[in-house]
Amino acid sequence: MPRIAVVPGSFDPVTLGHLDVIGRAASIFDEVHVVVTHNPDKQAFLPVPEREALIERSIEEARITGEIRIANWSMGLLVDYCQQVGAEVLVKGIRSSTDLSYETPMSIVNRNLGGVETIFMLPNPENAHVSSSLVRQVSELGGDISPYVPRAVATFLQSR
Repeated sequence: MPRIAVVPGSFDPVTLGHLDVIGRAASIFDEVHVVVTHNPDKQAFLPVPEREALIERSIEEARITGEIRIANWSMGLLVDYCQQVGAEVLVKGIRSSTDLSYETPMSIVNRNLGGVETIFMLPNPENAHVSSSLVRQVSELGGDISPYVPRAVATFLQSR
């Protein structure tokens, strides 16, 4: 049986921190599903198809190898997606104690509802402060986002 993991997130936009987690997950698991999820608490910056395309281009640019699938999920629980594709593990990047406090209850519920475990990955120090919302704010105010995002994302956002 292949070991399948899901790396969920809004990826709005995908950052170098996201790519770090995706790359490390791809080196551990036989198959990784990068799943763009809908967060009802957030107003989307980029449409889902653009986020999926940017993730795909960014993975190619970073030369991350492995069996990686890009999908989106907005109908139902994330554990439903995991069960549908045979994934028993969620992989989430944790930048701070705030992220851990937010993610812990969800990981317990995901395990209780669907038997899906959650693995938390700490970021590389150079990406520990980077979030999609920070990237959006810097971009909207005309700042240089290239240290925080893949080239495909920087090029795309500069052209908007």
